[in-house]
Amino acid sequence: MNLTIAKDELIIGLQAVQNIVGSRTTLPILSNVLIRAEGGKLELTATDLDVSVSCSVEAQVKKPGATTIPVKKFFGIVRELGTQEIDLATDEKHVTSLSAGASFYKIRGLAAEEFPPINQLKDDRKVVLPQEKIRGMMKKTSFAISTDESRYVLNGIFFSMKDNKLTTVATDGRRLSLVDEEVDIPEKAQGEVIIPAKAINELNRLLTDVGDVELRFGENQASMLLRPEKGPVVRITTKLIEGNYPNYRQVIPSEVKERVTLSREELLHALKRAEIMTSDKANSVKMAFTKNNLSITANSPDVGEARESIAINYKGADVTVAFNPGYLIEPLNALPDEEVYFELIDELSPGVLRINGPFLYVVMPMRLS
Repeated sequence: MNLTIAKDELIIGLQAVQNIVGSRTTLPILSNVLIRAEGGKLELTATDLDVSVSCSVEAQVKKPGATTIPVKKFFGIVRELGTQEIDLATDEKHVTSLSAGASFYKIRGLAAEEFPPINQLKDDRKVVLPQEKIRGMMKKTSFAISTDESRYVLNGIFFSMKDNKLTTVATDGRRLSLVDEEVDIPEKAQGEVIIPAKAINELNRLLTDVGDVELRFGENQASMLLRPEKGPVVRITTKLIEGNYPNYRQVIPSEVKERVTLSREELLHALKRAEIMTSDKANSVKMAFTKNNLSITANSPDVGEARESIAINYKGADVTVAFNPGYLIEPLNALPDEEVYFELIDELSPGVLRINGPFLYVVMPMRLS
């Protein structure tokens, strides 16, 4: 393999893929990036066996070929180089020579054949949507993914593709976030899958506000092809989480006693301030809704107390309900809207946060002490 590549192109490619490589891996090949040069392109691929990321960048390929190189060391060298053009050449012993101006390096790699194969999914189950739309959906749901490995089906985002509607859901059993968006879904592509958190994290990192995403689904795999308007194409391939996602519709309250309109910014900052006065033992804030007033209080014997007051338009019955403040701060942080709507029934029932749009958030209350 022999090629010349612009430093900026190589950095873009390495930045796209190197995140997936862990610092501790039992298989040496998983510390390496697979680089394949042919037809004016250099394709870089990294994997941890569950999730793979590939990125294709432009290069002047003099002799096509493939090899693998330790990705962290390779990226470290490239990032610090002072020239804008880099020559790469690989010999039959999988040693890659890198020359750029007055700099010359030899990096020992492993054969491309040792790299785990990445399955290419067929085109028949494919949904295409704007990156901006999926980025918004992921931002509004991914914070609610469960980290409890004993409930593995909750360790990802549930995707439902039915009747030209894409629904994404995340829950950890204490709160649930749901977004419904109108999307053109071909008959063949209808179905339900659970995409694991690690793939979702990579997707969130790589999405932009321009271009499209192609979502493809196989039996136990999914791939997400990110096509920007300009720049390299990136593909994320992931194993799916197997199992049945719980019936999330049954936790959404069917009735509403009170509905309050609130300023998102004002509520967010009041909760952030009150949260400072909570502790691990007393990690709740009380929200007391009275005539035209919302009082937010936190009381922790070993820290102190906080009281915040917000003027609201409220004419209903007095209701006091306690929540973990973090479970309200996260969705409020993820929303761009100026106003939010908070729905409540009583102190023992879940609270519901809505906006003027396809978003719903359910949060379980805490016991009032």
